Amino acid sequence: MKKMTTLLNELIETGDVIEVKLGDDVASALVLLATDEFVILDACDGSTPFVVKRDELIEYRKFIPA
Repeated sequence: MKKMTTLLNELIETGDVIEVKLGDDVASALVLLATDEFVILDACDGSTPFVVKRDELIEYRKFIPA
């Protein structure tokens, strides 16, 4: 199993796996599409992917394969 490195507030790109704060919860999500203004995230839990404005993503962690 590959180790993961966590980077705080790194540039988000399509295909990244990030952890975001949603209200009082924290969720991991796959970035389906990242533009200059919006990010489409899939929580990979069977729910509908959701859109977040990039400037609203203040608290997140990006996972990088080590």
